[in-house]
Amino acid sequence: MNTSCRIFYMCIVLMSISIVFVGSLSFFVALRYDQSPYSFMFKQAAFCIVGLVLMFAISKLNPEKNGYKVILWCIFVISFFACLLLPLAPESISANVNGAKRWYRVGGISLAPIEFFKIGIVFFLSVSFPRRIKQSGEKMKESFKILLPYFIIMGLVTVFIYISQNDIGQCIVLLSLMCFLAILAGSSKKLMFLLGTFIICCLILVIIFHPTRAHRVLEWWAGAQNLILPVLPDFVANAFKVEYSTPYQINHSLNAIANGGLFGQGIGLGVFKLGFLSEVHTDFILSGIAEEIGVVGFVIIGTIYALLTINIFKVGAFLKDKRDYIFCSGIAYLIISSFLMNAFGIISVIPLKGIAVPLLSYGGSSMISMSMGIGFVLMLNKKSKKGE
Repeated sequence: MNTSCRIFYMCIVLMSISIVFVGSLSFFVALRYDQSPYSFMFKQAAFCIVGLVLMFAISKLNPEKNGYKVILWCIFVISFFACLLLPLAPESISANVNGAKRWYRVGGISLAPIEFFKIGIVFFLSVSFPRRIKQSGEKMKESFKILLPYFIIMGLVTVFIYISQNDIGQCIVLLSLMCFLAILAGSSKKLMFLLGTFIICCLILVIIFHPTRAHRVLEWWAGAQNLILPVLPDFVANAFKVEYSTPYQINHSLNAIANGGLFGQGIGLGVFKLGFLSEVHTDFILSGIAEEIGVVGFVIIGTIYALLTINIFKVGAFLKDKRDYIFCSGIAYLIISSFLMNAFGIISVIPLKGIAVPLLSYGGSSMISMSMGIGFVLMLNKKSKKGE
């Protein structure tokens, strides 16, 4: 079986798992909203079908022609302006939820432009970086001059997303994506390390001067400290120990995982989806899955994501055009980073950021945009088959 087939079949497996568990985990949520018990499952099935059709159709495009680039430029430009105009959209098409607008809602369909923008920014950087970064391992000073416009623009974009959408998780994904692709393009690793340090310092300042986020971090640390402080000297542990209760959702997430044990309670038999985890089919879908099919099932799903990411990286590695290599690597990075951020978040290793699990969490925007991104990877793989 060739690489393209492996990637495509793994996507089908993940989508099938998504449909099954969205149906199982959203049962109580659907009833609470006075909907059919299987309404979320049917919607997710529709999203998966649309995603697969788009993935297959895009994979059939000719990589030797520039038509696919026009599609990617359109995704980048349209999603950028869609994000820009989102705060100005009327309440009739973009409802304000918890002080932020993140979706356009038209005719019963919700679209999150940030999900498509992530695919667009991968394409933009994959085209732009190789043109600007001419040689691998450039000195820090030269790299800084080259990347300064990107730092400024990406900084403004992430600040805008943070202010308008109150979504620090997506900001972290975008900034780390830029650093990762810059390193692949040949930029100075020392510069990227310093930039990463600067970004972390900025995030700390944002948290310190934002009472709500500071409160959430302290709640997270209240749970995480039990894993970290015991291995530190007493004087250090006492200095960093806080008296805070573990967040309600994280507490139930950990209990759901513990209740699942090794092999789970069985599909449909989980109890923490019954109102204890309010976003169990979206942000906490991995917790719900772990309760119903256990740690073993969770590890199997994690292995599928690892293999999917490895195969996409493999496609990029066999492409001679550096732009194609960076694009494939960017898509792989989005998949694995989003999975790990969610997985570590639900077990309180890091604060939960509400990042969807690609191809698994309920939601059309994430499903369709990632399917399109993978479709372009499958299309580019034709070049490696020809040995060009």
